[in-house]
Amino acid sequence: MQSTAAELRRAVEEALPVLLAIDEGASVRSPAPGKWCPRELVGHLIDSAANNHQRFVRARLQDDLVFPGYDQDAWVSLQRYREAPWRELVELWRLYNLHLARVFEAIPPELARRSHMRHNFDQIAWRTVPASEPATLEYFADDYVGHLRHHLSQLNATAQR
Repeated sequence: MQSTAAELRRAVEEALPVLLAIDEGASVRSPAPGKWCPRELVGHLIDSAANNHQRFVRARLQDDLVFPGYDQDAWVSLQRYREAPWRELVELWRLYNLHLARVFEAIPPELARRSHMRHNFDQIAWRTVPASEPATLEYFADDYVGHLRHHLSQLNATAQR
């Protein structure tokens, strides 16, 4: 998990100047009707960090990889990210992910690589794993970083406009 933690830190470091280059006005403009504006997208990434943080901690305390899901659109709406100051959202996102990198580093390699037949990555992973196939916590951490980078590329496109 050391390499995944390093990749997460790298993603945060690379994204930070891009995110800070998006001004307050641009941070509330949706790219298309029904799509999240940058503030909402960063809010979604904060929610992802929060939900995955507890999943990675729970994984140390349980024998399977079955974790609660959440309604992403409802979470973004209920927390009114669109109304939050842009720089505060970016800073919260940055710090939460740096903490999550520390959580990744604390997971012993044998636990990270342990194969589990009981998981719900068919429902909660970004790149799903069929319920009939085994999965590992290491896969889930890599999937988290992949999801993060996917949305950061969307935000990068906003910064380029």
